Amino acid sequence: PEPAHSLTASREAFGLALATPGTSPERRVSKSENRSPSKTGGRARMLDLASREIEMLGWQGFSMEEAQQNCDARAMRSSLRSPAEVLAELQRGNARFWMGNATRPEKSAFEKRGLISKQFPAVAVLGCSDSRVPVEIVFDQGLGDIFVIRVAGNGLATSTFASLQYAVHHLKVKVLVVMGHEACGAVKAAIQFQEPADDSASSEQAQLHDVLRQMQHDLLVGESREPALSRMVDARARDREAVTRNVRQQLMKLKADKAIAGKLQAGELLLAGAFYELSSGIVDFFNESAGPIVVPVGAAGVPKDARIASPKDAATPDPDAAVPTPPTLSAGSMRASSDAGLHR
Repeated sequence: PEPAHSLTASREAFGLALATPGTSPERRVSKSENRSPSKTGGRARMLDLASREIEMLGWQGFSMEEAQQNCDARAMRSSLRSPAEVLAELQRGNARFWMGNATRPEKSAFEKRGLISKQFPAVAVLGCSDSRVPVEIVFDQGLGDIFVIRVAGNGLATSTFASLQYAVHHLKVKVLVVMGHEACGAVKAAIQFQEPADDSASSEQAQLHDVLRQMQHDLLVGESREPALSRMVDARARDREAVTRNVRQQLMKLKADKAIAGKLQAGELLLAGAFYELSSGIVDFFNESAGPIVVPVGAAGVPKDARIASPKDAATPDPDAAVPTPPTLSAGSMRASSDAGLHR
């Protein structure tokens, strides 16, 4: 067992680090702990060492107050990270997952007690309800690490938007992610949705139809600006384009929120879209932004009779029609439109 003075010193350093933010707590620690300013690297490092030692010695028993102090220290360390650092950790977690090296982080009983009083996730994710896309597992995160909202088709409505606003303004998350996924049934249903002819059938699934109408509307808005789905023959490419387009529409709605846009512009928040590939476990991030957005003119709506055309709807080309000059392609624009800006 560790000597009693080690536990006492850890607790003392821990309390001092929290209580005196303007001082160097490492100077107040017992010399037997062998800490110096040069070795600890500042207050954040000191908090890390002290809280880890308390965790290792947790079997000796701790009060609720001490658990809360440890939780406060971890919250403070988390708050020191930049949005870019938080996103990088999220990407590393996904890499561990799809490479088969997931750590499956579990909180100790000591840490769980601390989480009773507060939560401090650094990331909020709006994802799909699909059982194959469990957000914490996909990013190899544990209790209290991610604030998750899951709904079919990862769409924004009153409750989901309010939940994200809570995460941004009250929990102070650094990164906001909207994540779609391969083979999303909700997106496919939205593309194929047609108003039911039978009123009874409509009333039985009224809420579901409302969601599909809104999602179809969002997809049509994107299609009116950048027709692509109608041109795609490959089913997998068409699926990916539809899902990422739906994600981009939700990102646009979030960026149109003045308070969220203000945090983006101030560098306090990073917003990103994501696409989870069921077949590989890889999450591609795209449309990352930490600044204002210009919402395209005409994005508010589309004609009521509009629909997303399928490849078979394409008209037979006129042989006498002028052939448009293809645009010049640069090395960076050689990828498909659905993959623009994606990286792993």
